[in-house]
Order: sequence, then C-alpha cells, then structure tokens
Amino acid sequence: MSREPLHVTLTGERAIRMVRRFQAPRELVFAALTTPALLQRWYAELVSAELDLRVGGNWRIVTRRPDGREIGQRGTYREVEPPSRLVQTEHWEDWDPGEVLVTTTLTEAAGVTTLDVLSEFPTADVRELLVKAGMNDESVAHYDRLEDLLAEMG
Repeated sequence: MSREPLHVTLTGERAIRMVRRFQAPRELVFAALTTPALLQRWYAELVSAELDLRVGGNWRIVTRRPDGREIGQRGTYREVEPPSRLVQTEHWEDWDPGEVLVTTTLTEAAGVTTLDVLSEFPTADVRELLVKAGMNDESVAHYDRLEDLLAEMG
C-alpha cells in the first residue's frame, strides 16, 4: 500500500509545520484526533487520554516509551472548531522547555483531508533538540497508523 508522505517544514526560527493528506472525510479525521478511544488505536503506545474538548478545557495524555518509561503531556485548548481547527498548548511533565503552541487545521476536498499541524516552540534550541531526537520520524509512524485506522473506519 502506498502511503501519503508527511511534509515537514522548519518555519521561522521556532516552528515546525507537518502536513499530510488522508483519504477520509475531515469529520472522521477530527474524531480520530479528539476521541480518547480512537487516539489509543493510533497515537504511540497510549496509556491514557483525558480530553475536555472545549475552549479553556484541559487535556492530558500518557504514552509509554519503548524502554517502558511513561511520559505525560498536557495542555489547554484555546480554540475548538469541529471539524476544522484546534489550537492548544502543550507541556511535557518530565521536561519543561516552556510552552508549545500547536495549531491543527483540517481542510477537505473531494473526500481527501489535509492535516496541517503547526507547532511553535518557545525557542529555536527546543525545536532543534526535538528534531534531533526523532520527532519527525515518530510523527511519520503515528500518521501511518492513523491512515490505517481511517481506512478501517471508512
């Protein structure tokens, strides 16, 4: 099966933009991004997900790394516009490089949804550290699993 590529662009000094297309309606993609039971089927090795999907609502996920270590991430939703847009803050519980602002936009044309995720890091050094740590490769694997889930659901 041929996979859609993940297009990764370093934007400005502190941001990363990731864009990927999915053969699925955006309502389905939005649901997969915001429903804990669906997140558990594609996002890393997800231990738990709690999402209060409203402006001002908090979210928290915990993933298990290959070495068995659990990593918590949390944040607050600043914008929630189903099924087209989410803006949220992000913090790691085991490391505090400062707040990351993540803007997710979903557009659809002819049954194909384009996922556009812009992550704005507090500094250029934080962005560089995450890129070197394999953030882009992990994202490719996550979105491949999301593609499989959407095909199964579609």
